[in-house]
Parts: sequence; C-alpha cells; structure tokens
Amino acid sequence: MNKIDLQNRRAVITGGAQGIGLAIAERLLMSGASVSLWDRDETLVKKTANTLASKGNVEYVVMDVTNLDSVKKATNQTKDSLGSIELLICNAGIAGPSGKIWEYPPEEWERVISVDLTGVFNCLHAVTPLMIGQNYGRIVNIASVAGKEGNPNAGPYSAAKAGVIALTKSLGKELADYDIAVNCVTPAAAKTQIFEQMSEEHIQYMLSKIPRNRFLKVEEAASMISWLCSEENSFTTGGVFDLSGGRSTY
Repeated sequence: MNKIDLQNRRAVITGGAQGIGLAIAERLLMSGASVSLWDRDETLVKKTANTLASKGNVEYVVMDVTNLDSVKKATNQTKDSLGSIELLICNAGIAGPSGKIWEYPPEEWERVISVDLTGVFNCLHAVTPLMIGQNYGRIVNIASVAGKEGNPNAGPYSAAKAGVIALTKSLGKELADYDIAVNCVTPAAAKTQIFEQMSEEHIQYMLSKIPRNRFLKVEEAASMISWLCSEENSFTTGGVFDLSGGRSTY
C-alpha cells in the first residue's frame, strides 16, 4: 500500500465513525495526519476513536452537520485541540428511502437535502476561512455517481449529490488564488450501513450498472481521497474524480 505524506497535517472527517469515513480516517492516520472525527452518533464515534487510537492522534466531536451553530462549535473545538484544520473531508450523508418523486414524502426530501447538501455547505462555510488565513488547505467532498446520472427512485439523493458537485466547482474557482484545492469524488455504491436505508431492488439496480460487477471497497475510496488531501495535489481544483467502476461515461 502506498503511503501518502500527510505528516503534521490536521484533518476533519464528517461522518467519520463508520463506512467510507472510517476507512479514510485509517488511511490518513497511517499517512501521519492527526484526525478529528465529526459525527452525530456519540456512542459509535467514541468507540471508533478508541479503536483508532493505536494508529495515531485521533479525537472526536459530537456534532450535527445540518446545524450551522453546531458546525461552527465543532470547528472552534477542533482548532483549539489540534491547532488548525488543513484537511476537510465532507463525507457525512444519508440515502433516504427509495421512491418515485411524485410519491416521495416531502419531509424525507428535506432530510436528505439537509444532510447531504446543506451539511456540506455548512462545513465549507465554517472551515474555509481557516484555510484562507493560513493559505493552505485540501478539501474533498464525497458526492456520488448518482449526482452525475440521476438514479431512479433516489431523486433527492441524486439531486443533493449533483449539488455537491456544483458546489465543489464553485468553491474551487473562488479559492483558486490560494494554495487550497477543492475536489470531489463520485463513488458508485459501497457496501456500508447506508445500504440499510435502501430497498433490495435499488441495491441490485446499482450493482447492475457497474461494469466491474461488484461494489466499491471503502479502502479504494480512501486511497484516492488520501492523495487528494496531499500537498502533491497542488494544481487540480474544482475537479470530479470518478470511483464508479466504469459506470460513468464522463
């Protein structure tokens, strides 16, 4: 396994208690970064932080990405404990229930958009000024191939992830005068607990669209993301990096 040089870097991973977020944390710790796991599940994130403690400097903050005040408090807490934030991985997300747009519960639409899109905005809004002040940062937003193609029966999720792609492109242009890179990845489905929110029919639909005929491994996502967090990623910003197993056509 390649080791990306992230010595002395300080990272925040939202939704870091499980799934892709946990895999990213493990990879960043292996590469020398200090990691702050932001998650709303206090029991799980505490357990995860304790499990990772032998791998490096890791802490956790119980917070809610949908609440801007909570995000600001988490930002200040992490800045005080780690000294700064140089790496931000906006990973927290939910799938929401499967369903046709005309049948979709409006309250579920609001919930998915709040977590998957507004939550990303809140974190970017709070953390970006720190990066501007130190003229350095690496931001990776976790979007989805659904944001490129639009999955049937997953309209709110697809719309939110398309918004994350556009938000990434906008912020990348806004920060182009600084040594701050803002990119996103568009994974196909990975077998994580988010599958528990989906119907079996929808899971099989996603698998049928992947030419590699398997789901993404969380370690594969972490590998690409760790490089995007590195100093070597010094030119590309506003980019969209594919993790779809050959599904994407652009």
